[in-house]
Amino acid sequence: MLELNKIYKLDKSLVVSLMLLCIISCLFVHSSSTVFEQYTSSFIIKQFFYYLIGFLIMYGVATLDIEQLKKIGWPFYWAMVVLTFGLFIAPESIARTVNEAKRWYQVPVLGSFQPSEFLKFALLIVVSKVIVAHREKYVRPTFLTDMRLLFIIAVITLPPTLAVYKQPDTGMAMIYMSMIIPMIFFSGIQRKLLIIFTAIPVSILSVVVILYVKFNEFFTDKILNKLSGHQISRIYGWLQPYEHLDSSYQTRQGFLAIGSGGFNGKGYMNNNVYVVEKHTDFIFANIAEELGFIGGAFVIALLFFVIYRIVLITVEARDPFMTLMGAGISSLLAFQITQNIGMTIGLLPVTGMTLPFLSYGGSSLISNFMLMGIVMIIYNSYSGYLFKTTKE
Repeated sequence: MLELNKIYKLDKSLVVSLMLLCIISCLFVHSSSTVFEQYTSSFIIKQFFYYLIGFLIMYGVATLDIEQLKKIGWPFYWAMVVLTFGLFIAPESIARTVNEAKRWYQVPVLGSFQPSEFLKFALLIVVSKVIVAHREKYVRPTFLTDMRLLFIIAVITLPPTLAVYKQPDTGMAMIYMSMIIPMIFFSGIQRKLLIIFTAIPVSILSVVVILYVKFNEFFTDKILNKLSGHQISRIYGWLQPYEHLDSSYQTRQGFLAIGSGGFNGKGYMNNNVYVVEKHTDFIFANIAEELGFIGGAFVIALLFFVIYRIVLITVEARDPFMTLMGAGISSLLAFQITQNIGMTIGLLPVTGMTLPFLSYGGSSLISNFMLMGIVMIIYNSYSGYLFKTTKE
């Protein structure tokens, strides 16, 4: 049975920040979806409804203790894996294909359900459990035992990640990696393994950059053409936006909207630069257009304040399981915010990645609130919490 007095143990700074993000999100989801006649109605009611569900779910998760959280990890993981792979065989009546992507189940009342969003919650718990169990089993780990740990993590994460990538959803696959990689660095594996683990992707990235700059024809024929047409289009739209006008249209419109907002912005509901799906992935472009540099900077500061609070709460944790989860959550959000805002101003390729707590979308919003519920568990559980509450 839920304890009503636990509401007083939620981190007040995080709750206030999330409420501010709720107000900003609803206002600009409404603005971006009504100024242009792209949609028959505003999405503000649905977004507020998703926020209400999100806050309730965050509170529900926060009332769990750490052992209960561990118990739901594997069942939730397998459920999301089955649903993720099920999308490949589900009929269109159950899982519609939208913009050549099949990522959502159609759910009455709620609209759509994206299992890949909730898979990050499951991966966070099970990977943390595996790392902690490994450390408890091998008090004096060796190179081989740490290699075994990396192999287990790969078996857990790679199959569903590849399935999500094939949907296709490159952005979500990147989000999983942005969460798992920092957890591996905090897992305590041997330094030589960390060096190898870091050197491989850095070397691959360096080779790709050199090939693109020095051997562009080889890069195009042997590497770029191996990707799907959709991915090639986005990469060209990012690297050469004014040479590939069709594929870079959304990017060019995004930074045109941001640039036209100037320092003070055009005012609420006065956006006049059309951007496709402005209320979802490109909502920051709408915020910056209407509120200008001042409003955009405030939103970025608010988002990173949320991450700052998560880091501070995680630092207080004395349990390695909590530390790993906190590291994964803060890293995931930092990456997602950077990627989303970066793509709206043309610094990074468009990946279809939402802006946490601001973009329209039920699955994304609710899954992030589930992560916030874990943060609240950490806040409630670290050593010394009872002494802190007496001072507040």
